[in-house]
Amino acid sequence: MPATHHSSAPPTPRTSRTTAPAPSVRPSDAGPPAPERSSAGDVTAVGRIPVLDVRPIVQHGRRPAKAVTGETFQISATVFREGHDAVAADVVLRDPEGRPGPWTPMRELAPGTDRWGADVTPDAPGRWTYTVEAWGDPVTTWRRTAGVKIPAGMDTELVLEEGARLHERAAAELPDGQERKRAVLLAAADALRDATRPAASRLAAALTPEVEEVLARHPLRELVTASDTLPLLVERERALYGAWYEFFPRSEGTPERPHGT
Repeated sequence: MPATHHSSAPPTPRTSRTTAPAPSVRPSDAGPPAPERSSAGDVTAVGRIPVLDVRPIVQHGRRPAKAVTGETFQISATVFREGHDAVAADVVLRDPEGRPGPWTPMRELAPGTDRWGADVTPDAPGRWTYTVEAWGDPVTTWRRTAGVKIPAGMDTELVLEEGARLHERAAAELPDGQERKRAVLLAAADALRDATRPAASRLAAALTPEVEEVLARHPLRELVTASDTLPLLVERERALYGAWYEFFPRSEGTPERPHGT
């Protein structure tokens, strides 16, 4: 029975009754552009950061989940890594022509559960696919360390130098034509090395909204691991109503009564 939407929560895509063809697909308009791949950040199918239990999934990915054009739904997965280093994840949709679109950052749905999710909205009918990518986030790991050690005066120069090198790496991995963003990251690296300033001020220079914005759109990613690519069939909006009436037929009127009764 097709789901009806009575709550404000994003609907879950409906499952298909037919065998899905091979996936091929187009992205959501939400979220930043897909990060550039570097030799250090190539996506691998199997990596040190597991991506498990991706949902929605129908018959282990042999059939597509179903959605309607413009319908928002959640893609979720279990993502974790050993140790205390930070991890992050995103969803990449591909349109019916196989073009990757803007990636959608995922968030941890509940602290400590390792369950991550993101809301996506395919904007055209056809056969899409979606993939969850998980990756190590060295800048966030560094910020956590710096937030503890710098105020305590522990390993100050070592921590600030590590931060400077991370921001230089992030700047080097920016795509061509992003000179303004590159300048923002390199200025942060210079500030972290500026021994004429107090340590707290040097750290603050790497935590500005401008730096945050650049890294949100072009994060420094390590150990990138991708889930299996899963199919998604996006139908026109009227298909939603067609599925409803398929289960609840329109009125056929009162049955004819036998003659003489």
